[in-house]
Amino acid sequence: FNLLEQRTKITKKSTFRCFQDKLCTFLLHLKSLKKSLMKIISYNVNGIRAAINKGFIDWLQQANPDVICLQEIKATQDQIPVDDITAAGYPFQYYYPATKKGYSGVAILSKTKPNNIVYGTGIHHMDFEGRNLRADFDDVSVMSLYLPSGTNIERLDHKFMFMDDFQNYINELKVTVPNLIICGDYNICHEAIDIHDPVRNKTVSGFLPAERAWLDAFMKSGFIDSFRHFNKDPHHYSWWSYRAGARGNNKGWRIDYNLVSNALENRLKRAVILPDAMHSDHCPILVEID
Repeated sequence: FNLLEQRTKITKKSTFRCFQDKLCTFLLHLKSLKKSLMKIISYNVNGIRAAINKGFIDWLQQANPDVICLQEIKATQDQIPVDDITAAGYPFQYYYPATKKGYSGVAILSKTKPNNIVYGTGIHHMDFEGRNLRADFDDVSVMSLYLPSGTNIERLDHKFMFMDDFQNYINELKVTVPNLIICGDYNICHEAIDIHDPVRNKTVSGFLPAERAWLDAFMKSGFIDSFRHFNKDPHHYSWWSYRAGARGNNKGWRIDYNLVSNALENRLKRAVILPDAMHSDHCPILVEID
C-alpha cells in the first residue's frame, strides 16, 4: 500500500510538472508572438504643440506603438519638447516641417533606430510643404504622408497635381521598396461608407468623384486599406469638423489610412481606429503586422 501511495504521489508530481512545463512553453510562445508584432499608428495631430498641451505624450506612452507617423505638426524641431518625447520611449525622432512656419509638416517617432530616413520625394512642389517622410527598417518601410486638401480651386488643382506625381513616385519606389506602409491623412474618403452624408458632400473636396477615383486606383495599384481588410461596418470615421457638435454626433469622415502594400497582406494582424484620443480634430489609426 505504501509503495502504491508513493507511486501515486510521484505520478501526480510528474503530471503537475508536465503541466507547468507546457504552461511555461505556452506563455513564452505568447510572449514571443507579442514581441514579434510591429504596432504602427498614424495621427494627424493638427499642431503637435497643441496636442502635447492636451496630453498627447501621456497618451503616446499608453498607446505604446513601435512607430508613430504624425501629420500636420505645424512646428519645427526646435519648437518641440524632444526630450520629453525621448523620455516617453521614443529617442528616434524625425521631423520634416514645411517651409512656411506653423503649417503642415510630418514626423516619425520610433522606439528603434531605422536603417534609413528619406525626407521628401525630391519633387519640389510636394516637398516645400513638408508632406512626406519615410523610415526604412529591416523588413518594412513606413511612410508618413500628408496629402493636400482642396480648400479652393487653386489648392484643388495643386492637390490633383500632387496626387498624380505621388502615384508616379510610389510606382517607382515600390520596385526597390516593396514592403511599404503609407500612413497618413489622404484628405479623401474612399467610398460612401466612409462619410456620414455622402449625398450632400458629393460636391465637396475630399469626396469628389475624381478624388475618390484616384484613391481607388492608387489602392488597386498595389495597396490594401488595412482597416477595411478587417472591418466592413459603417460609421467609423477619423476626422470630424469642430462645428455643430460633429464629433459628439459622429458626423465624420474617414480620410486617414494605413495603406499596406500587397506584399505584406499575410503579415496583417489587426487594424483599428482609436476615436477616444481627443488631441485633434482627427483621431489616430492603428495597424499591426508580424
